[in-house]
Amino acid sequence: MNKDIYLTNSLGNKKDKFIPIIENKIGMYVCGPTVYDDPHIGNARPLVVFDILYKVLKCRFGKNKVTYVRNITDIDDKIIKSSLEKKIPTKELTEKITNNFHDDCEYLFCEKPSYEPKATENISLMIDMINKLIQNGYAYLNNEHVYFEVKKFQDYGKLSNKNLEELIAGSRVEISENKNNPEDFVLWKPSKDNEPYWESPWGNGRPGWHLECSVMSKKYLGDKFDIHGGGRDLIFPHHENEIAQSRCANENEIFANYWVHNGFITISNEKMAKSQGNILKINDLKKNINGQVLRLALISTHYKQALDWNDRLINECQNTINKWYESYAEIKKPILIPDEYLDPLYDDLNTPGYIANLHKLYEKSQKGDLRDKEIFTSACNFIGLLNENNKEWESFKKVKINISEDEILAKIEERNIARENKNYKEADKIRNHLLDKGVLIEDKDGKTSWKIK
Repeated sequence: MNKDIYLTNSLGNKKDKFIPIIENKIGMYVCGPTVYDDPHIGNARPLVVFDILYKVLKCRFGKNKVTYVRNITDIDDKIIKSSLEKKIPTKELTEKITNNFHDDCEYLFCEKPSYEPKATENISLMIDMINKLIQNGYAYLNNEHVYFEVKKFQDYGKLSNKNLEELIAGSRVEISENKNNPEDFVLWKPSKDNEPYWESPWGNGRPGWHLECSVMSKKYLGDKFDIHGGGRDLIFPHHENEIAQSRCANENEIFANYWVHNGFITISNEKMAKSQGNILKINDLKKNINGQVLRLALISTHYKQALDWNDRLINECQNTINKWYESYAEIKKPILIPDEYLDPLYDDLNTPGYIANLHKLYEKSQKGDLRDKEIFTSACNFIGLLNENNKEWESFKKVKINISEDEILAKIEERNIARENKNYKEADKIRNHLLDKGVLIEDKDGKTSWKIK
């Protein structure tokens, strides 16, 4: 039975029925990581959300009918800054972080995308697009910089649902005497001494971040495609700029038909940010928390909504997965999941609704026979859960605690002092040290509490 899929489209901000441009040839592009530092749980959310959307699309249209592209940004100002701070070459840094990112994907039980292009492997195509924008009158050269002239694109701001003045007022606009207008964004910039560079008609330099995604999506999905995804923080300026330059270079009225954005993650109701000293990296959680538990936590709230990350959430998800393994069954061949249980996922990727159905299937499996357990396990597998067998699950051991309460309190005091002095690097180091010891700390209402994991 062919079910209709509905998605909340940020372009218009309403739930729309998904109608592909070409039936049985679905294209989805999702902005991947900028590999300057190890991914944190905020990066993990779109990884899992769009992994599930990929599964739903394949279920509906066929596994060979969906192309999922997720890029690697391996040249960017943040990467150059990080390589200088770490005193290692950019290539060494990006390769290391990319490998760590792939480890994190595996830990979270995410499927590999159809394609995973790297920015540095597509520079010539970026130069071609810039030339096309200059030729079409949307870009200009000044002092070895090439900029996109925003005012020449009349639909700028439609994704954000704001006019140009509102967008400029609500964001940090790069100030540069090389620009014609404050809102113009860079397509190509010259490289400084000892920075990576590529030859171009405008001198040795590197592309702008926004341009990279426009080129890589075009390469694999064409001038227009079905779904573009990412976190809400990318709507402006990144996705707004992608639309502008892609439509102007490709000379069409459409770039992507559906724009899907996941909400933010907070840490105990506080914004996750370096300035707060509360960045939680995926790698820091691996020793104490199974990837299935993290995955369930990341989909416990609807993807559009903010997700608060706290100790209670992790404990609840740990207990749920532990309970569900009571009905685990080895699946020898694919089991068809009843349509009524899949319905929530077709309705705007409603993972909480699907999890509620899993609880119903679990209760049924506890009273039923092996077949019921197989259906339940298969339904869990569908969203990337219960992928390990019982033995593997049981063998996952938490870190043994080898730190006293006095030591924990002393470390928390050290961290508080570091945060007061805005030494967030040291604060993160202390938090990670405690995590390694099996101690989870939580900041709330100006106070820090701790708990053994």
